[in-house]
Amino acid sequence: MCRNIRPLSNFEPPATDDEIQAAALQYVRKISGTTKPSRANAEAFDRAVAEVAAASVRLLDSLVTTAAPKDREVEAAKARERAALRYGT
Repeated sequence: MCRNIRPLSNFEPPATDDEIQAAALQYVRKISGTTKPSRANAEAFDRAVAEVAAASVRLLDSLVTTAAPKDREVEAAKARERAALRYGT
């Protein structure tokens, strides 16, 4: 899976429309193999992004969990720590 796609469920505050759109765009880019489609494929590409974003919203809205919501700052700190270990910075 693309490393740029981040988990969006069970966060406080909830994922924004921009975050969902960005994840959908990354997903479509990954499976299409292109970051910028040709003019001939632009409509299909944009439609796919919109459909993936809509499906993502439906999924996030329907997920049920008993776990406490994750804090964005705590998760970001954990990610920075993992990166520091991985890349030795």
